[in-house]
Amino acid sequence: MVDPKHSKPIKSKKAIYRGIADSQVMTKTEKQKVKRRYERELRKLQIELVKLQEWVKQKHLKIVVIFEGRDAAGKGGVIKRITEFLSPRICRVAALPTPTERERTQWYFQRYVTHLPAGGEIVLFDRSWYNRLGVESVMGFCDEHELIEFSRSCPEFERMLVRSGIILIKYWFSVSEEEQRKRFEARINDPLKRWKLSSMDLESRRLYHKYSEAKDKMFAYTDIKQAPWYVVDADDKKRARLNCIAHLLSIIEYKDVLPKKIKLPEPEESIKYVRRPYHEQTFIPEIY
Repeated sequence: MVDPKHSKPIKSKKAIYRGIADSQVMTKTEKQKVKRRYERELRKLQIELVKLQEWVKQKHLKIVVIFEGRDAAGKGGVIKRITEFLSPRICRVAALPTPTERERTQWYFQRYVTHLPAGGEIVLFDRSWYNRLGVESVMGFCDEHELIEFSRSCPEFERMLVRSGIILIKYWFSVSEEEQRKRFEARINDPLKRWKLSSMDLESRRLYHKYSEAKDKMFAYTDIKQAPWYVVDADDKKRARLNCIAHLLSIIEYKDVLPKKIKLPEPEESIKYVRRPYHEQTFIPEIY
């Protein structure tokens, strides 16, 4: 396995913008060129993800990937590209809702433990137990004692997961104040995305600097050797997706065990069976 702390950065850091100045406003042709380059690189990475999936299945690996970061930082976009061509039986997303009254009385990590992977599974946490040091801390949903207890327990909990054989990877998606504002405004102006904005999102915008302080404290307590934090510069969504997936693939050792191409058999002839006539079946209207 590659040691991520000392691994070389991806050579093609700005490959999709090759030949285009940073300060330059792109033309339509240049935007199309960037899109094609991005899609080409993404497909290469997604093929590797399929290879990783087969390796995880064959070797019964247990992988947990945590995606944390500010609202509108692009966590969901990366998760979508990772899972796009993977089997939901092997790779699943855990995006837990607000805890119920019963869950609030449980051990804090309890409701997350039920979503941990068995052998041959990958679980992507779209937000995780780090809600305690993030939204719960900033919004006052937990008291000082609970914060102290979490800060003490979390590193030990994660070390226990690693000792149990789970590969635990943690990503923090970092987005600037200006870029977050642009993305929130885009959601407000797009009826297809407006549902993504909640009252909590608006509060997170107002409390931007308090969230910065909370994130720094979180790193101070939980950036441990056994499960370090990896920060993704997410101001550019396309580059963030490519860089994150490439990094994920670089820190999990795997081999290509994809099945070889097979020959598709022809259907056997049915001599006695007569199928029901088409006109006796109810088809949906063909309006397109």
